[in-house]
Amino acid sequence: MAVVKQKVAILGAGSWATALAVLLAGKGIPVDMWSRRADLAAQINTEGQNSRYLPGVSLPQNVRVTTDLPAVVKNARAVIFSVPSHAFREVLRASLPHLPARALLINAAKGIEEDSLLTLSRVFVAEAGEEETNRYVVLSGPSHAEEVGRGIPTAVVVAGRDMAAAEAAQDLFMTGNFRVYTNPDVAGVELGGALKNIIALGTGIADGLGFGDNTKAALMTRGLAEITRLGLAMGANPLTFAGLAGVGDLIVTCTSMHSRNRRAGIEIGRGKSLSEAVASVQMVVEGVRTTRAAYRLAARYRVEMPITEQMYRVLFEGLSPREAVVNLMSRGRRREMEEVALAAALWREKTRK
Repeated sequence: MAVVKQKVAILGAGSWATALAVLLAGKGIPVDMWSRRADLAAQINTEGQNSRYLPGVSLPQNVRVTTDLPAVVKNARAVIFSVPSHAFREVLRASLPHLPARALLINAAKGIEEDSLLTLSRVFVAEAGEEETNRYVVLSGPSHAEEVGRGIPTAVVVAGRDMAAAEAAQDLFMTGNFRVYTNPDVAGVELGGALKNIIALGTGIADGLGFGDNTKAALMTRGLAEITRLGLAMGANPLTFAGLAGVGDLIVTCTSMHSRNRRAGIEIGRGKSLSEAVASVQMVVEGVRTTRAAYRLAARYRVEMPITEQMYRVLFEGLSPREAVVNLMSRGRRREMEEVALAAALWREKTRK
């Protein structure tokens, strides 16, 4: 008799949730997915694919979708949160009374809570309590759902305060085409995954304006510098931003047409309003909310983030994209390597204390 593996619960039914369901079900793990929308759950169960968010990818028969959240998480070995970042607190709060006591909790969302300016791990602590953090991990890295769902080789990272939990998540997800690394730097992995969306909006705008690869490379490189500055101020290890959750995710999000943020940026660069650009993507564009949050965080921590500042002015203050480029290009002289050396020195000083 075949051994039935204990199920995994996925909260969310978007493209990334669906890709993770395909990945896990392909390993023979039963997957229960929760959808807020009954019509979406019915469509997925009937058609055997999520034609709304991940068309063309067939779901194995051991994937079931329902709107019954308590039933989805009941007896799950792991619960994956794969909802937009602005919905994370609400879904977490609704699920907490029903979560199995020993279940591994994995957050696959990328963002910063806009009102509180908390990273999602801090939102988790606020709702679940500090004592629950040892079973909470973050999944991030360069991983378009469209490619993961089709089995295209991908590498990601899981971060957790407790390395045993991170390694459990590593074992859960690892396949021949999905390689998983671990990292103890939860803050760095979260911030890298969230802030790269701002830069992707910027590279999209540059593409929409008709600029070239030089412009994109400049935005990505200097974008990584300001992500690292804010991350360092918020307690992250600057080396994390040289890894999968930093430069890796930045590259894929800034260069691929799978990227919602880049696609929205292209439309803004071509002259569409923010609302028109977001509507054209037809899915959540996380970088919009993250730009507002990062702009405020930069002020709070007194960190210079010129690309984020210009993106904020374009998105919310009516600055034209071309003026934003002029503002960035006409900034005063800087020395690149001194900034890198300063970041490294500050981190060494922190770790000595």
